[in-house]
Amino acid sequence: MIVSLSGILIEAAIFRAVIECAGVGYEVNIPVSTAEKLPRIGEKVRLFTLQTFREDGQSLYGFHSAEERDFFKMLIEKVSGIGPGIALKIFSRLSLPVLRDAIRRSDVALLSQCPGIGKKTAERLVVELRDKVALVGGSATGTAKKSGNSPSAIDTGTPFAESGADESAQADAVAALMALGFKLADADKAVRAAVAKAGADASVEKLVRLALGN
Repeated sequence: MIVSLSGILIEAAIFRAVIECAGVGYEVNIPVSTAEKLPRIGEKVRLFTLQTFREDGQSLYGFHSAEERDFFKMLIEKVSGIGPGIALKIFSRLSLPVLRDAIRRSDVALLSQCPGIGKKTAERLVVELRDKVALVGGSATGTAKKSGNSPSAIDTGTPFAESGADESAQADAVAALMALGFKLADADKAVRAAVAKAGADASVEKLVRLALGN
């Protein structure tokens, strides 16, 4: 099983990368959030990968972090109706902090905005994963109160937590941008860029200012 690749990036596109390792080129399917973090062609890169097998072949899916890879694996293994293709689209629309926060808050409406995810599939996603999502970066009740929901059945022992990451702040920043007229995908992309500049522990206000270019 190939769980990571380290080599030279020789091709890159929005949903695809080719990495040369010891003279062999590996084609890897990637989400937009990972494509945004790829280095320039010809530079070294490392992706955390999941290898899947089907009757007609096998595929590699790559991610910037092990946490993203592991959550992707949980999506396709635990939620009926979500295969690798749909899971990749989910990761391309929502960053991991926002995705986990939406599951934590049972935000079916937000999850339903992902391509290939209808209301019933979003509801299954919440039911299957809500008790497996860790409470990361402090309480998410501030976000939950705004949406009228409350987090429940949260298991803080799951291995998917990212130390130091304030997911609630990132989710709130995305919500603030959407209230200003941003589309979900654009808001999440802007906040991801802001987090890259300011760090995962930045406040909601700072993330919004950076996302707006202030």
